[in-house]
Amino acid sequence: MSALDPRTLVTSLHRRGVALELHTLDLCFLAALHVRAERSGMSSFQEDQLLDVFDQVVALTKEGRGEGGAKKRATHVVRRLRDQKLLVRVDGAGVTRAGEYALTRLATGIIGFYLEDDALTRESLDVLAGTLTACLEGVLAATRAADSEEAWRTGVIGPLRVTIFELAGGIERRQRGFDLQQEEFQREIAALLAADWFGAVERCTKLLDTTSAMLHELNDILLRHGHRFGELLQEVLERAGDAEQEEAERAARDALDQVERLAAWGAARQRAWSDYHEWVHRYLRDVVRLDPSRTLVHRLREQLAGRAGKRYALTIASAAPFTLLRSVAVEAPKPVVKSPKKEREPKLASEVPTNPDAELQASIGAALAAGATGLAEVTAQVCTPDVDIDTRFRAAGKVAQIVSDLASVEVVAERPWVAAGEGIVVEDWPITGNPVKETAS
Repeated sequence: MSALDPRTLVTSLHRRGVALELHTLDLCFLAALHVRAERSGMSSFQEDQLLDVFDQVVALTKEGRGEGGAKKRATHVVRRLRDQKLLVRVDGAGVTRAGEYALTRLATGIIGFYLEDDALTRESLDVLAGTLTACLEGVLAATRAADSEEAWRTGVIGPLRVTIFELAGGIERRQRGFDLQQEEFQREIAALLAADWFGAVERCTKLLDTTSAMLHELNDILLRHGHRFGELLQEVLERAGDAEQEEAERAARDALDQVERLAAWGAARQRAWSDYHEWVHRYLRDVVRLDPSRTLVHRLREQLAGRAGKRYALTIASAAPFTLLRSVAVEAPKPVVKSPKKEREPKLASEVPTNPDAELQASIGAALAAGATGLAEVTAQVCTPDVDIDTRFRAAGKVAQIVSDLASVEVVAERPWVAAGEGIVVEDWPITGNPVKETAS
């Protein structure tokens, strides 16, 4: 059986408003019905039989007398048990005639907890584990012979879902019974020490050793059989995977999880009981044997209560936490934050001094010597597009002045505006010939 999602289960139970409220009289009534059904072989009860059993329970417990008629009280109890799904009506007559009722699985489980002694023993574990091994071997043999979907369903999936689940569930149920028995052992040891301080040492020691030996035997059986369970289920799981039987794989995986829980229970309980065994032995050795007449205990209580002089109090120190070793990444130390040093005065670079005006005048002279016929042509040759537009614009104004100084310019009434390169337009001056002026040396 696959496990349900815990969130889905919780929300479903809360939405349905599931609750149980049982009084002692209700449990006694259910227990009486359960015992009567087993002794008489009855699967259900008529209404008059329910009333008869209820009257007997009331007479034995002497509870509920003088609170109205017996039939009325029984009717209220039956209705309350039916509302909580502990009794169910199994006839189909409705309200036309008297009903017939039976105990539900929930009711038998509750009563079985109080009536049956399902503690795990070596004998019961051997029988259940042997039967479970035989069933698993049969399931493995069925996987080898299965040749159809129906064969897988009847020979593998069915036994895994029903037989194996019930057998493993029987072991788990007895394990929980043994857990309850262990708690009773602890209460018994505490009661023995309270009743007979020093005289209960031998009985407590014997009870501890007996339980420890029993747990050791049970754990050995679970380990031995659990290993075999795992081998068989792993082989079943592999064969189901090879045959592409997904449902059989899920059933085998659920069964494997269940048998792994069985083996884990033995190791966990033995470890827990060993701690308790050591604690009790230390208490018997350090407290009981050192103070057989309980004189020290009585004096300590009087001191704490303040009845024997100065009052004292106990100081309890909590246990030191466990040291967890972790891998620590070693980081390099961070450098100190400093501002970069700057030179107060920039270093002087050795450069040949240049005269931009002289270079510009030389360029204009070269353009005029090459036969330029107008100011726009000279400006376009001098103001090349390899420099930015601002620099060319500033140079264009100087070009007009230098051209007028170096060459003869024809004076006309209208001077057209002509483009002198990219982004520059100048008023064109016609140049009549070669330069007639020389640059001053």
